[in-house]
Amino acid sequence: MRVLVVEDERDLNRLIVKMLKKAGYSVDGCYDGEEAEDYLRGADYDAILLDVMMPKLDGYRLLERLRAGGDETPVLFLTARDAIADRVHGLDLGADDYLVKPFDFEELLARVRAMTRKRTGSRSNRLTLGDLEMDTLSRTVRRGERTISLLPKEFTILEYMLRNQGVVLSREQLENQIWNYEYSGSSNNIDGYMSRLRKKLDGEGEAKLLHTIRGVGWVLRAESEAAR
Repeated sequence: MRVLVVEDERDLNRLIVKMLKKAGYSVDGCYDGEEAEDYLRGADYDAILLDVMMPKLDGYRLLERLRAGGDETPVLFLTARDAIADRVHGLDLGADDYLVKPFDFEELLARVRAMTRKRTGSRSNRLTLGDLEMDTLSRTVRRGERTISLLPKEFTILEYMLRNQGVVLSREQLENQIWNYEYSGSSNNIDGYMSRLRKKLDGEGEAKLLHTIRGVGWVLRAESEAAR
């Protein structure tokens, strides 16, 4: 999942970005509302962590513009302003949650997980397809009786595909989930990840789950569904 951190305190911004990356998210960080708009025009995000008091364009105004334009990306406000009126104003503008500084990073991670679960219509950290099961909290994957060991980006791809099972996902959509703007490698890398992921998911004698749709992309679905 991809997260945008909009925070003008640079040390805090870098710390949040580092913490989210360690938790397995693809993360971009920027320092003011206008820069955030540029990022949001160029990529789709699963969550936005948004400071209120920022130069050029504050968090309230940025959120107003997003919601007026039909952007429903979950937004968590990060702010030192703890007055009830400030919280109410942010929520009324369309924020999904509000966290007052200083905050505990474990609580921040829990709130991000809750927001992204809500967006995908799930209330659980457990994602399943047939005998495939992923726990996004413990970051474990099992198929039947066997445990599947995944690299961080393989886990990110699989989580995204499980949240969109049955949907054909393009190369661009998958790349958008696993790499931030700092990445400058070859787009062919996604083929390598998908090949390795298929070998790990679909063992000998097991029903095929990961399917290639030539010229379009990939889809995660049970073999019986693929035949329809």
